Amino acid sequence: MNTAATLERALEIAETLIAFDTESAKSNLALIDWVESYLRQYGLPIVRAPNASGDKAAIMATIGPMQDGGIVLSGHTDCVPVEGQKWTGDPFRLRREGGRIYGRGACDMKGFDAVALAMIPEFMAADLKKPIHILLSYDEETTCAGSLDIVRRFGADLPKPSVTLVGEPTLMQVADAHKSVSTYRTRVRGHESHSAKLHQGVSAVHVGARLAMALEKIGAEIAEESASSERFDPPVSTVHVGIIGGGTARNIMARDCELLWEFRGLPGVSLRTAYNKFMLACDEIAQRRFKGFPDCEIVTQIEVEIPALAPEPGSPAETLALRLSRQNRTVAVPYASEAGQFQLHDLPTVLCGPGSIEQAHQADEYCEIAQIEECVAFLRRLAAELS
Repeated sequence: MNTAATLERALEIAETLIAFDTESAKSNLALIDWVESYLRQYGLPIVRAPNASGDKAAIMATIGPMQDGGIVLSGHTDCVPVEGQKWTGDPFRLRREGGRIYGRGACDMKGFDAVALAMIPEFMAADLKKPIHILLSYDEETTCAGSLDIVRRFGADLPKPSVTLVGEPTLMQVADAHKSVSTYRTRVRGHESHSAKLHQGVSAVHVGARLAMALEKIGAEIAEESASSERFDPPVSTVHVGIIGGGTARNIMARDCELLWEFRGLPGVSLRTAYNKFMLACDEIAQRRFKGFPDCEIVTQIEVEIPALAPEPGSPAETLALRLSRQNRTVAVPYASEAGQFQLHDLPTVLCGPGSIEQAHQADEYCEIAQIEECVAFLRRLAAELS
């Protein structure tokens, strides 16, 4: 096959995908409609899985025999917002310059999506003995749950794959580990009173401050109690309060306060390690601060739980990806991804994709064209492996 032709096809598809504004808060259906039309040109079996509200969808196409033991190439179609960023050009218009492609999603991760789609003619010509499933999801940037409606069907009414390769930007290195991410919204309901009469009320802001301090203490406890891993920076699980706010005036004891916080856990550390400790701290604070004020309360909402990706030395995913990438060691990445969801559903999974996370989520996001070319070579070797 002509490498230059496949690379050019990938860049053209990337240009099309980037032109769709698929920020996570918006619909991705226009992009999915285009992808479905593209896939139907090749007569491939397609699975389309809409979300509950019908404004987003995941899509999967299978090349090769419909049987167990195939390979999933997983990408997401959503991207982070551009609002407030100083781009030098239109973020939704791909720009080629200096050996790079610029645009929102160029490396995270429409570049990989484009390569997977561009490789379909080569996959079809390869006489695959095992299938390749191209799965494009939604909401990876917010919940990492957009692929689950399809993933849950593997081994039921869809063939059970043996390996998942998630094409997040790793500079085409094989990543076998990342931390979990759990996000929370804690609301404190106090009792308003004039600030000159502190005994007649409960300040939700004061309670919120105590909760923030409790979370800081919990983070330190978890870091000390749990095993550390030098593969990560920092090498421990962490707790962080990102936003705290409440109150209406300086001389009114605040009725409401809200904290937005998160827990990032090492592989092997329970998703709810910080949450469980925090619930005990909330009970203790409420018993001390809310006595005589039955209308006061602390309520914590679990917003998102994204499982960690745990290393599986010698797994089919690690072995295959290292062989295809011609490398002999794996890395850990600092961000979370859908990879943990696949692993949670008994699918050996690693990350390997073009571009660097250093260029993601910022103005003038880019991916080196050499990385796109390397990804083409990687997937070409995959086709040969399965033939």
